[in-house]
Amino acid sequence: MHPGAFVGCDWWCHDAIVMDRGTFVNSVDNSACGAYRSHVIDVDASPVAWREAGQGPVAVFLHGLGGGRTAWRPQLEVMSELRRCVAWDAPGYGESTPVLDTTFDAYARAALSLIDTVSPGEPVDLVGMSFGGMIAQYVTALAPDRIRSLTLLCTSPKFGLDGTDPDEWRAARLAGLEQMGSPAAAAPLILPSLVGPNGAHVLPEAIEAMGRVPLAGLLDSLSTIASHDSRGLLPSITTPTLVLVGELDDETPVSYAQAIADLLPNGRLEVVPGVGHVLNLEAEDAVNTAVARHWREVMP
Repeated sequence: MHPGAFVGCDWWCHDAIVMDRGTFVNSVDNSACGAYRSHVIDVDASPVAWREAGQGPVAVFLHGLGGGRTAWRPQLEVMSELRRCVAWDAPGYGESTPVLDTTFDAYARAALSLIDTVSPGEPVDLVGMSFGGMIAQYVTALAPDRIRSLTLLCTSPKFGLDGTDPDEWRAARLAGLEQMGSPAAAAPLILPSLVGPNGAHVLPEAIEAMGRVPLAGLLDSLSTIASHDSRGLLPSITTPTLVLVGELDDETPVSYAQAIADLLPNGRLEVVPGVGHVLNLEAEDAVNTAVARHWREVMP
């Protein structure tokens, strides 16, 4: 098992402007980027920074191990017609402050802090990818009243569900990072193994996103992920949940997604044919359609 997607992109052009003390908003150069991108802003807040687009009810997106707020380009592009879409930089990623403790509780509480900031008093639609999907499970269990709907992409109910030894898994990845020197250097070697047979076209976006991941932030995530086991929590999560997985995902295979759906009282599994672990980029139309339908069912 190799949970945690290295996904995303960073292809917007930005000019920084000050929004208020301690917070910077990156607006877009229209001449270089076009109409949609003029509505995308980066908010370099502390402790959690984010990218957002759209207006209305809030949806929060949590990326995978090698992603960041840039990881959700296809979703913000389309789903911002339905929601105010907020994609975070996880603690230790991009401009966000690292967690003090490398635990899922710490990441979940950081996500809840962001939710309280961007949607005070109102629940959100929470979408998590791989490592972000793991965090999303703990967020929903911790504060179910803050989550209107939950969508989990390419994730797991437990690290090592297939018998992988956590210490061996982490040691192998640390050795690889040490040998290659940085996430940016590692990306072109790691990412091709994560996509399906027709997924080569998404690699430039994914590689660019992984290139902006700080090594320290990635190491914190790697220290945390091996402790993941939400199987005792999932039966208590009654939030309507869509579980999405690529048919050819070898990192978090269909059996993992099925295990999550089986444990959730209101979980539904959808398998996307012909794609691998970088689901939101490899099958952006299928993902957007499924998530939009899920949102409409929860809040018509």
